[in-house]
Amino acid sequence: MGILADSLSRVKPSPTIAVTTKARELKAQGRDVIGLGAGEPDFDTLENIKKAAIDAIERGETKYTAVDGIPELKQAVVDKFLRENGIDYKPEEISVACGGKHIIYNALLATINPGDEVIIPAPYWVSYPDIALLAGGKPVMIEAGAETNFKLSPGQLDAAITEKTKWLIFNSPSNPTGAAYTAAEMKALTDVLLKHPHVWVLADDIYEHLTYEGFEFKSIVAVEPALKTRTLTMNGVAKAYAMTGWRIGFAGGPADLIGGMRKLQSQSTSNPCSISQWASVEALNGPQDFIQERAQVFAQRRDLVVSMLNEAQGVHCPTPEGAFYVYPSVEGCIGRTTKQGKVLNCDEDFVSALLDEEGVAAVHGEAFGLSPYFRVSYATSTEALEEACRRIQSFCASLS
Repeated sequence: MGILADSLSRVKPSPTIAVTTKARELKAQGRDVIGLGAGEPDFDTLENIKKAAIDAIERGETKYTAVDGIPELKQAVVDKFLRENGIDYKPEEISVACGGKHIIYNALLATINPGDEVIIPAPYWVSYPDIALLAGGKPVMIEAGAETNFKLSPGQLDAAITEKTKWLIFNSPSNPTGAAYTAAEMKALTDVLLKHPHVWVLADDIYEHLTYEGFEFKSIVAVEPALKTRTLTMNGVAKAYAMTGWRIGFAGGPADLIGGMRKLQSQSTSNPCSISQWASVEALNGPQDFIQERAQVFAQRRDLVVSMLNEAQGVHCPTPEGAFYVYPSVEGCIGRTTKQGKVLNCDEDFVSALLDEEGVAAVHGEAFGLSPYFRVSYATSTEALEEACRRIQSFCASLS
């Protein structure tokens, strides 16, 4: 009889973290590896945010805090939701946790009973189904492929809802595809949700500030205020503020749900890092103009990557509306053979051979629920992206 719980057999390690770890290990061994696996901006955290953290340390803000956030950060989150999303929350309707993933974990663990269903449009962020499974729920995947620009249709959503549906997880702009829903597309989905009052919505807005060509981001509660009483609006400082390692996520939602999440957090992590909380207060309250400047850089990188990948033989790369990922199809490479004699039977074979032969680390599409694709993060330097895309072109050209 083993030591590990049966529940762990339901989940697998994060594939994106695994790819990033492998790339780091190969680099440490002296290999020339370009990592395109991590969703982590290469920009540094701004100086004013770092200074706020240093000031907090010097003030002695190094003690335990309230379990789910200091009052100053909760108020900054309240102000952010009202200012940027037009959603009016109270401080008691705000939860602060150790990253966006922690918010999702708390929400699902605090609400799911055995057999409850969680609707997850595919392609999806790798952690959604595993957290649902760990909570005892049943992930219900709905495939939203390239023919719909990787977006869920109202008909698909309506057909997937049953009496056991507890949550819809809704991520726009999307990881891994970068697809972003317009307000009209979102309204068509919220009209379906209004017909099913037992279904809750987890709106993952973490990439809201990363949209391109004037795309106007809307949060789901802003589109349909009637859903506010059964929506958790999740966000964080990681992506827009280049604060991935600071580990601060936050959410707004009904007070009873937030209370359940607080109870769970009180028996797991307790409070997020006090220093990171004070840094996040400055991030949310301080100057915001740099966000748009950085988004313009990401847009240029996106255009570069899309253009170069579409020149690779057997690859087709759609142009996403947001986030910092592309999700190219490698259908034209499946069944072909590498110069080392390896037959590419699936997208995992493709990314494995790409890493071995060209030193480019990316994540295979199956990890996100839709094959044959792979995900490239363009949240790295333009020089690294150009070289990586050249290597991908070379790899594809060498296939026979």
